[in-house]
Amino acid sequence: MNHKTKLLEIYKLSSTIDDIENIDEGIAEQVKILGKKISSQKGVFTVLVTLLTHKILHSEQDIRYHQSNLENGFSGRTIDKKYITPTLKELHLTSMAESGWLTRSLEQPYPYTLDYNGKISNKKVKKAFLEVLDYVERFPRTAQNLLRLVLHQAILIREKQKVKVVPLQSPEKLSIQNAINGLAIHINTNYRIAGGSKLPVLAFYAIYQMLLNEVKRYENCTLADLGSHTASDKTSKSSGDIEVLKNDKYYETVEVKLDKAIDANMVRVAIKKIHKFNLTRYYILSNVGINQDELVAIQKLIDETKEKHGCQIIINGILPTIKYYLRLVNDTEEFLNRYANLIEADKELKIIHKEKWNEIIQKQFNKK
Repeated sequence: MNHKTKLLEIYKLSSTIDDIENIDEGIAEQVKILGKKISSQKGVFTVLVTLLTHKILHSEQDIRYHQSNLENGFSGRTIDKKYITPTLKELHLTSMAESGWLTRSLEQPYPYTLDYNGKISNKKVKKAFLEVLDYVERFPRTAQNLLRLVLHQAILIREKQKVKVVPLQSPEKLSIQNAINGLAIHINTNYRIAGGSKLPVLAFYAIYQMLLNEVKRYENCTLADLGSHTASDKTSKSSGDIEVLKNDKYYETVEVKLDKAIDANMVRVAIKKIHKFNLTRYYILSNVGINQDELVAIQKLIDETKEKHGCQIIINGILPTIKYYLRLVNDTEEFLNRYANLIEADKELKIIHKEKWNEIIQKQFNKK
């Protein structure tokens, strides 16, 4: 049995934990501490799920020795990347973009013993993580129930994040301008929590779903699935946030920057991707605008790319671009409905982002 099969087996037992009795109360409390921080400590959660799953399958292995270069160790990262993270994504549970071991505090070449020096940012989480691993090594038969406790916490978080989006009840009040006004409030709100940068990406995904059906340029085009907006450029294998393929070949890409001004370095990164994916258009869109000090250098790079490669690089604001696209498509209401559906389904957004959209719909469009 591989790690995916085992994880799925334990997951099916984790909706309820009322029958679990053989776990020390103190350790059960430590799991709850970890559970409260799953969303902000995704690396710790993913690594813990990987190690506990491995312990169930290989009880003789000291799972604290998580790298193959450690004495009697094994490669936890390989198992995570191949089996665990993809399975967590399938289950719509909290997950990393690729592997928990890409987190610097967890990739240190030392065993996860109680004196582990890796700088896990939250001290309570670090203590809980290490104590759970210490406990399962002293009592290997508890591995399955510990994994159930951890997965149960993740399931609770997933269920709490389910927010039903309010439907649009007064489409007659809808115009391109007040749709943009509502979108501006949603995107520009300071949520003081991670996830808000995904909102303009979802807005562009919604508008591109419509463009592909309605605009001649996009005949025979498809949209690539949305990737994680938390993946770094180093780990992401995509050309950008929104990817359009034509006849199964890369065609057009949109890169969205919510709170960063467009600078020459962004354009250089885009040029590398243009050559790698052989794109015909590359959009870099920012809510902040363009770094005016680098405007000459940016334009030079754009002109050189057009001349040498043929790809057109377009830089602009987020909302002005969406406003322009809304003039090209037939139904602004359909755009807002598509955006709402993406918000409701997205697993990286927090409850506050979804509830804010409901508030905007009620105030902007559903008020009497």
